[in-house]
Amino acid sequence: MNVRVCKCRFKIKIVMVGAMATMLLVSVLSFFAAPSDSIYIVEPGPKFPPTRGEVWPKPQKETKSDYFYLFRPDVIQIEIVNKKCNLLNETIERYTEIWQRQYMIVKRYNNISTHVEPHDIEKYLGVLKRLTINMSAPCEYYPHFDMDESYNLTVGANSQMTSLSVWGMMRAFESWTHLLYFTDDSKEIRINKTEIHDFPQYKHRGLLLDTGRHYLSLNTIQKTLDAMSINKMNVLHWHIVDDQSFPYKSEILPSLSEKGAFHPSMVYTKKDIKMIINYARDRAIRVIPEIDVPGHTRSWGAAYPTLLTKCYEKNKVIAYGPLNPIRSTTYKILGELIREVQNLFPDRYYHVGGDEVDLSCWQSNPELKEYMKQHNLTANGVHAMFMKEVIGRVKKTTVPIVWQEVYDEKVPISKDTLIQVWKYKWIDEMIKILNSGHKVVFSSSWYLDYLNFNWNSFYGDDPRLMVYQKKKNARLENIVGGEACMWGEMADDTNVISRTWPRTSAVAERLWSGLDYKHPPKDPVTIHVRQRIEEHTCRMLRRGIAAEPPNGPGFCVNI
Repeated sequence: MNVRVCKCRFKIKIVMVGAMATMLLVSVLSFFAAPSDSIYIVEPGPKFPPTRGEVWPKPQKETKSDYFYLFRPDVIQIEIVNKKCNLLNETIERYTEIWQRQYMIVKRYNNISTHVEPHDIEKYLGVLKRLTINMSAPCEYYPHFDMDESYNLTVGANSQMTSLSVWGMMRAFESWTHLLYFTDDSKEIRINKTEIHDFPQYKHRGLLLDTGRHYLSLNTIQKTLDAMSINKMNVLHWHIVDDQSFPYKSEILPSLSEKGAFHPSMVYTKKDIKMIINYARDRAIRVIPEIDVPGHTRSWGAAYPTLLTKCYEKNKVIAYGPLNPIRSTTYKILGELIREVQNLFPDRYYHVGGDEVDLSCWQSNPELKEYMKQHNLTANGVHAMFMKEVIGRVKKTTVPIVWQEVYDEKVPISKDTLIQVWKYKWIDEMIKILNSGHKVVFSSSWYLDYLNFNWNSFYGDDPRLMVYQKKKNARLENIVGGEACMWGEMADDTNVISRTWPRTSAVAERLWSGLDYKHPPKDPVTIHVRQRIEEHTCRMLRRGIAAEPPNGPGFCVNI
């Protein structure tokens, strides 16, 4: 008997004879004669129809009614009743423009500007006419680690946003924008009667962007910041240089980029960086630079080859490795560079790197072998010595961020240093760090360059929940946040946005909304969550973020 069963992507070919073949055939056919939830029963329309007017990340407390208002940006009056500042005014202007672009879709579908009678008239509360903005504290100029991002929002007869800070007000405007939704015929924009009280669970909600493996244009970085703002993320970790290129254009050490950048056009000038910092500030996003040392520094050697360690094999130099940790010129140049970078970036936090150092190169170098012998040091001890020297060269007011290897090698670091956990066995690593009184930024399961992981793979990973399930008395408050990491080996201007979003939206919701780690859900990725991220992805697309489809077949109107 020769049987071939074929459904969609699955192909099974069975060639057998006799009774055994018949029994196996019955089993196979029973498998494919699946029940009502079979993947082979397909209905027309999107796989997960999007929600309407759902906020992402999920607010801490939200009450929403079925009753609705029509929203027209040319009708609503915005009034500031308390503190005022230019940054708040610019925020209002920016979101007003976003609303007006959305309303252009409505006008296009109506093809006229006259009044359109709303559907569901029994739940219609009228056109929303007034929004009060109540900010109770003066504006700060730059976002910071302890900034207050909490806000309250009311959609009703007396609509209002309230927040202590301009940063919270920005989050309120973003949530308001998420509450807006189109009717099925796209002829109306509605907003339901709603009450929101909201704040983030984690202070540090970041995205690492790597511009050392592929140069990313300023426009792409701005788009990334726009997407981060839409997702209420607040830290751009700028991994600006690496082995392959040195695009940071230093004014003190210009040859680093002149010889180390991919191309003279592929550099970030002081003016470029200030523009990015200000663009981020306008969206309540901090920009933290990383000049990773002593590894990931091969591009430095194009200008200063003596900075690098010569790696040996059978008494022959075969390559250049990490920075040479026993040369005084290494620390002189590094100190000058760190001072320049810190004077340019206003954030109090600075990432000194410290990961993936090729210790075998140091161990192969005759000069270093003799140094280690004389000082009774291992290669790990040399790494610790180097990082201690580097951290000593940052500003006294600086809070360092380091990759976990720096902690693992027992480098003396202050208790407020943030240790970025990225390797395997991350739960045990976090517990060990917390036991020592240090603070954690988590990244291990949020590596975006692993393309086999979709957004739902990231969504359930709450670092506090992970630790709590293994050690209930751990100091969970010292897990201050996390970062998704978009490493750039295979990402450039053509694909970095689609590879980052909406997968990073899952990380954004987890870090803002958190999970109830004492009573966690069995499966956080519910059908409703899938429907919400469908709406959220369409929202990003309409705002110019080329996010990829999150769940399968579907559509977005008027991208």
